[in-house]
Amino acid sequence: MPRPAKLARHTRDARRRARRRAGRAYHKRPIRSPDPRRRLGSGEGGPLIRDTEIRLEPERVAAPAEVTRAAAARLGVDAGAIRHVAILRRSIDGRRRPPVYVLRARVWIDETPVAERPWELPLRDVRAARPAVIVGGGPAGLFAALRLIEGGVRPIVLERGRDVRGRRRDVARLARDGIVDPESNYCFGEGGAGTFSDGKLYTRSSKRGDVERILRILVQHGAPADILVDAHPHIGTNRLPGVVEALRKTIVAHGGEVRFGVRVDDLALAGGEVRGVVNASGERVDGAGVILATGHSARDVYRLLRRRGVRLEAKPFALGVRVEHPQALIDRIQYHCDVRPAGLPAAPYGAVRRVGERSVYAFCMCPGGIICPAMTAPGEVVVNGWSPSSRSSRFANAGIVVETTTEDLRAFGGDDVFAGLRLQALTERAAADAGGDACTAPAQRLDDFVAGRVSADLPACSYGPGLRSVDLAAVLPSRVTAALREGFREFGRLMRGYLTHDAVVVGVETRTSAPVRIPRDPRTGMHPGVRGLFPCGEGAGAAGGIASAAMDGERAAAALLRALA
Repeated sequence: MPRPAKLARHTRDARRRARRRAGRAYHKRPIRSPDPRRRLGSGEGGPLIRDTEIRLEPERVAAPAEVTRAAAARLGVDAGAIRHVAILRRSIDGRRRPPVYVLRARVWIDETPVAERPWELPLRDVRAARPAVIVGGGPAGLFAALRLIEGGVRPIVLERGRDVRGRRRDVARLARDGIVDPESNYCFGEGGAGTFSDGKLYTRSSKRGDVERILRILVQHGAPADILVDAHPHIGTNRLPGVVEALRKTIVAHGGEVRFGVRVDDLALAGGEVRGVVNASGERVDGAGVILATGHSARDVYRLLRRRGVRLEAKPFALGVRVEHPQALIDRIQYHCDVRPAGLPAAPYGAVRRVGERSVYAFCMCPGGIICPAMTAPGEVVVNGWSPSSRSSRFANAGIVVETTTEDLRAFGGDDVFAGLRLQALTERAAADAGGDACTAPAQRLDDFVAGRVSADLPACSYGPGLRSVDLAAVLPSRVTAALREGFREFGRLMRGYLTHDAVVVGVETRTSAPVRIPRDPRTGMHPGVRGLFPCGEGAGAAGGIASAAMDGERAAAALLRALA
């Protein structure tokens, strides 16, 4: 067989070395070529499709010509032979000086890729179909609704909060005036807690479902296509509300219903089976099954289930504080340079250390982000964080939290299933008392918190309602305080410059996950004691974050469809 024209100058050994550098073909995400019999990367002659890894400086990564030249050098071919380069995965390696982008790329050599049909959801018109009830309009509820429509069932989504437009006004008033609407806030309302709390999509929970499918649905509804290739995809709080609104419009356009301002106060139970729900106004909404997709802050739902004899289980969770640094400092630590190079985003960080019997770790890190008030009722202070898509704030914040243990819970009820809820609530009320005014949060400089002294003053901070200098040890459980102090010392040894007078610790971060689990049968997806009840998402203790909650919602919907088959 004659040699390929562009490889003719290579010896046989050189071609073998080029193939070894290219690595094995990547078969998980096949892309069609003009000859359907040609497998990815096959053939000694003629056109080739190869997968390879490219490392590029930040200033070069946005230029297609630079990417092509790097791919050609990596594969040992002429750049003119490359017809197309598709980026499959993009990440940053900050361990080197300077940092580089790492691109996993698919390269067409003397081959033109055939355009594929755009990916679409196979949705039906379900206006005349039998209904099923979904309680909660967060990611689990919305993606459950889409999956039911695919399966020919009409979803009725009941959301206690407002739609994204009305909710935007409520969270703005909360941040500006410290006025909490118990039904519409950073936790409750269309899209759930994630809508106005960052929009991170990274998850390790691939066992729960198809992560790529979730990302494709989000892109189809307005999310940037970059989330399909980024190693740590992120939409941003400024963009996510529009995506959530588009998801709702798709559900309604195909015959589903989404009702706002509807709080569920009871279950319609008969003979150990749920037939529907009853809302706060006394209206009964019937369905062929009930998907319970409430979030981790819907404490009234846990009380409802307990009152109706539905079994619940205690679940470990974590609590702590949110720490904020100047973003420029985190950039210096992570990128090993005085000034962040052009082309690199605001640097994130992750950290975890074992302190005695507990883990202390960074949670929901928000580079270029904002600390926000996440309380759901008056008389409590809870903080969270978010980043815009640009990650352009001059601050970086992260929750630094500690695992709770049975020793922590013993003082709040021991083995009682609501001991964790009580620990959360008491810590949040203590934070409100320490703050002293509306949503003012208690705070200390980081080095002062570790040293156990009250700060004489506080640095500038992104938290809008304001801070008050206090001793956070009087707010947090003593064991949590001790673990946090040692954890911060360890992080300071891990990241030189992290333990600094210029950082501020803000209390309290308590809504990391649900402290209660709603059990479900692994075979049927239903609650073991209530036929027709399908718990899912963060409120069930089965997910953590937008992507994993969305996958779990799809999983619950698939279980309901199987039960109806």
